[in-house]
Amino acid sequence: MRRHRNIKIVATLGPSSSDYDMIRALFEAGADVFRLNMSHGDHADHKARYDAIRRIEQDTGRPIAILADLQGPKLRVGVFAAGEHDLAEGQKFRFDLDETEGDASRVQLPHPEIFEALEPGSELLVNDGKIRLKVEECDNYHANCVVTIGGTISNRKGVNVPDVVLPLAALSEKDRNDLEFACELGVDWLALSFVQRAEDVLEARRLAKGRAAVLSKIEKPSAVRAFDEILKVSDGIMVARGDLGVELPVQSVPPIQKQLVRKCRAAAKPVIVATQMLESMIESPMPTRAEVSDVANAIYEGADAVMLSAESAAGAYPVEAVTTMDHVARSVETDPTYREVIEASRKADRKIVADGIVAAAREIAETTDIAAICAHTQSGTTVTLVARERPRVPILALSPISSVLRRLCLTWGTHCVATQPLHRFREAVISSVRVAREAGFADETQQVVITAGVPFNVAGTTNILRVATCDENLLKRSDAE
Repeated sequence: MRRHRNIKIVATLGPSSSDYDMIRALFEAGADVFRLNMSHGDHADHKARYDAIRRIEQDTGRPIAILADLQGPKLRVGVFAAGEHDLAEGQKFRFDLDETEGDASRVQLPHPEIFEALEPGSELLVNDGKIRLKVEECDNYHANCVVTIGGTISNRKGVNVPDVVLPLAALSEKDRNDLEFACELGVDWLALSFVQRAEDVLEARRLAKGRAAVLSKIEKPSAVRAFDEILKVSDGIMVARGDLGVELPVQSVPPIQKQLVRKCRAAAKPVIVATQMLESMIESPMPTRAEVSDVANAIYEGADAVMLSAESAAGAYPVEAVTTMDHVARSVETDPTYREVIEASRKADRKIVADGIVAAAREIAETTDIAAICAHTQSGTTVTLVARERPRVPILALSPISSVLRRLCLTWGTHCVATQPLHRFREAVISSVRVAREAGFADETQQVVITAGVPFNVAGTTNILRVATCDENLLKRSDAE
């Protein structure tokens, strides 16, 4: 099951992709990570999908990452007596806490936290930004607005408040229940929605207690402004362009995406580019040219992963969508321009011994006939540092800890393999050579670079680099011993 590409593919599961056979078909087509969207389905649905993924993992002998995406607080208007009303540009409209059914002049907005944060001049966006209103006067109970972009407003449509930091926690009561359920289930990653500040991430980490890595979804302007602090306390990032494109001018999203991807790479933390990547494939077996260019652009930027949402969860062509992403990735990564872009964007910020070791491993691999870089790891840090270098050869992530290998399935360029616990560096060399040969990355005439740390089985000790030939005699001597 070797992937002939470096970028990873995240596929969301849903009604179109719930049983073992379909999930396995998605895996064989190229999905490396499966996303459980906690906004839809119940715990029983997610457990059944989780169990199917772990069966596939056992049947194929390959680690698979599972990401549980928490819903986050949902801000919605109340209901209208007539079900809906048309709002015209220039019209006055009021949001308030009154539970009475709405009419053409007002509706309930059952979120006192919004009124606490609003100021005159603030914007309210309804129905994914299709309707826009500006606050003229407000207090803790109401907001009188003028419609700047009109449209039809109806029951329980979503509301975005782009230009203020809301006094809302990123985790609702439902999210806390879902987080505990997902951690007990054994997911590898938690995606945190509605992140506004670093404190939101720290709260999720406290609740996760190390049972899953925490990935912050950047979908609000406040998260973009506080990104450096959020990145420091996150294990990974998702550039969630859906809400980001609603709350910010659409033309600002592409440069923000590039900036965030580069910062994540410099920090050696995986980053997913998500939302509307192949949206037309929900209904069509073929994507648009623009969608293919969008996926290719994320790959050229050096993202760790690209994600399918409704395309694989509810679409008519889930396997075709994964296959398309795989084909686009393989095509881009064989383009000489891709290498030029990736290497030109490499940022050298090396402060510790491990930084120097992995940089040397990449340089050796690029100047000699090296088939792969074999990185032995306890925590995954060494592998993410190697991946930050974006080497030209495959990265073999070797660890005796299954949870570490599963999390690394989200990291660029990694082929994750379980090994026995090591006690001597010679064992690391033999293990590396054996895996490289058995997995088809090298033959007996080729060499691999090996990184490891002494003392063994201790996180954060990467301090050794060696080049070894994949000699059959080495393995025979080892077997004899």
